Amino acid sequence: MALTQLHDHSRDTRQPVYAPFALGFRPFFLAAGLAGLALMALWLGIWTGVLTPAPYFDVINWHAHEMLFGYTAAVIAGFLLTAVRNWSGVDTLNGAPLAALAGLWLLGRTLFFVPALPAWTIAAVDLVFLPALALSLAGPIFASPNKANRVLLLLLGVMFTANALMHLQALGLTAATARPGILLMLDTVLLLILMITGRVLPFFTEAVLACSECRRSRLIELATFATLLGMLAADVGGWPRAAGLMALAAALVQLVRVAGWIKPGIGSLPILLVLYVAYAWVVVGLLLKGLADLGLLAPNLALHALTIGVIGGFTLGMMARVALGHTGRMMQSARLTNLGFVLLNLGALVRIFPPLLLPEQYSLWVVLSGLLWIGAFAAFVWVYAPVLVRARVDGKPG
Repeated sequence: MALTQLHDHSRDTRQPVYAPFALGFRPFFLAAGLAGLALMALWLGIWTGVLTPAPYFDVINWHAHEMLFGYTAAVIAGFLLTAVRNWSGVDTLNGAPLAALAGLWLLGRTLFFVPALPAWTIAAVDLVFLPALALSLAGPIFASPNKANRVLLLLLGVMFTANALMHLQALGLTAATARPGILLMLDTVLLLILMITGRVLPFFTEAVLACSECRRSRLIELATFATLLGMLAADVGGWPRAAGLMALAAALVQLVRVAGWIKPGIGSLPILLVLYVAYAWVVVGLLLKGLADLGLLAPNLALHALTIGVIGGFTLGMMARVALGHTGRMMQSARLTNLGFVLLNLGALVRIFPPLLLPEQYSLWVVLSGLLWIGAFAAFVWVYAPVLVRARVDGKPG
């Protein structure tokens, strides 16, 4: 089946399962929502000196690691465990095995703060999560007639490698592999997002707006992956100028790509609009990254355009959409959810542009952006925690 087919294919032959562990999106989207709150609150406490950082990673690397391999990995797990079931027609984890996988993810988040725990134990537990996820998905993916979906296992393998690069430096086995690990994970997540949205977003737009087909170009699709892979290779290879040029090219390609999908009425549906705003951040983030890699802009501003704006925007929007669709609810976001979308994008704006104008107030912008992020995820958890832990409203399994 095509990647566009993200609607539910529940089968009545499934045995009843405790609702919070009936399908992968349930525990992992809830975990991601709570992590979005807790990890940012901890980061703000550490940034302001109120809290003492855990000793395993340094302060910046812990923050980067947990937002990528904690929060983002949880969203990826929930999405893939749900989507792969639909694409393949084969059940993915549910019940006790799903609870165990979620527990493994949670253990990876908490061991950083356990005093006197051997460093290798922290690394081993955290590193095993992505391979465990890939192993759980391998059967359904190989059972699917669509062989293109097998690239998902390759991407999970690359993410594991990125995580290993960070842990190798933390363990003292390498001197400078954490930053390449961060860039490798970020670029791989961007590649996954663009792969998924390239199929899902036009499909969703056509379905909810009942409009004409979105314009697609095979040449633009090839250019999307060529420029992103080139940027990834340059980032990992330590060639910033090459990475910058590829990022600028990727920004132009993505502007052309998304222009073919925009239809009248997008602005009237917040659950659709948030995804297009996130796509606008793709263009802005890649443009800023290109300028930063060419030495014309501070790198951390571009980094947060891609993390808060792109990853935050897409993951929050997709979690909201998938949770509604797979619990039998109307595809209409609540007002509080819409407020969360606004707060998240305000957080991205505050983190990126005021520091350019008033850099002497940098700490203020960091804290304000973090508080806006927390507000966005507080809204998500408030609305979606009951949705994620209760059975479907239509009585179907899943």
